[in-house]
Amino acid sequence: MEYPAEESGFRYIPFRIYQTTTERPFIQKLFRPVATDGQLHTLGDLLKEVCPSVIAPEDGERKNQVMIHGIEPMLETPLQWLSEHLSYPDNFLHISIIPQPTD
Repeated sequence: MEYPAEESGFRYIPFRIYQTTTERPFIQKLFRPVATDGQLHTLGDLLKEVCPSVIAPEDGERKNQVMIHGIEPMLETPLQWLSEHLSYPDNFLHISIIPQPTD
């Protein structure tokens, strides 16, 4: 995927989130990588909007692991960067949500 030099990034980023703990096996949508105020959206922003139960409260314990290509990116990572570097050949960003084992 490429974008014109005069634009700061993609208009939309196609993504698919895979979860085993919900009735829907995956969520597939388009997401704007830049907010209306010009700030870059992050992986955390995407998850808060699409599946907020995945994100732990500020003082809470993490219940899920977020994986892309077998790595766990920081939730502060800009979506534009993730899309440019970790999208699959179908141009989708494939994100897996894995429940953390309980003790």
